[in-house]
Amino acid sequence: MTDTALEGDLKPATVASYLRRHPEFLTDYPDLATQLVMPRSNGPAASLSLYQLQNLREKNAALEARLAELTDIAGDNESLMQRVHALMLALLQAESVEDTVRRVVTRLADDFHSERVRVLFYGDLNGLPDESWLLREPRGVAGLPEFESFLAQGESMAGRLAQPKLQRLFGDDAGDVRSAALMRIGDDAMLAIGSADPDRFQPGMGTLFLKMISTTVGSAIERARKVA
Repeated sequence: MTDTALEGDLKPATVASYLRRHPEFLTDYPDLATQLVMPRSNGPAASLSLYQLQNLREKNAALEARLAELTDIAGDNESLMQRVHALMLALLQAESVEDTVRRVVTRLADDFHSERVRVLFYGDLNGLPDESWLLREPRGVAGLPEFESFLAQGESMAGRLAQPKLQRLFGDDAGDVRSAALMRIGDDAMLAIGSADPDRFQPGMGTLFLKMISTTVGSAIERARKVA
């Protein structure tokens, strides 16, 4: 762009377009860098260099906040992994189906601070304890129409469950459950964890650990049945 052209009737958009295509422009004309000013919504106009410095500081602050967030997540995941590992070790020591499901409920309540745990069997009902947290459905899948879609997909889920599901799993306590996690255990059981905290289990949360728990419990029950 020549000096003659600059003296013509230029539109601001034309100048902006040129500068975008020639970001080194101020390197050739350093005196302009000290004369240009940038409007700030939170204070008086600042020089271009101060404006760029402020932008860098804001970006650095955002990056530091994101790094701290990721560090917290990593710490939470490590702690959760340790608890899943402890659950695995506990189930390896179980000697029967009853012992296995009791250990599952105890570990989830103690180590994972789960408020309400339910295990619902709809297949093999042999060797199960008589406890309020254990539910039986002798008719199999046919007796669980409210869970038809969930059982067909087989994927763990987290969030807010529909009232029929809550009622079937938690009975009189259903009204106190604001969020829940639901896992399929093998081919004949479900494991549900309910919480009064609506944010404890959310649809967007990762289900990796739920899948790990589901697989661990399912394998432990199958092993206990073979031993028996």
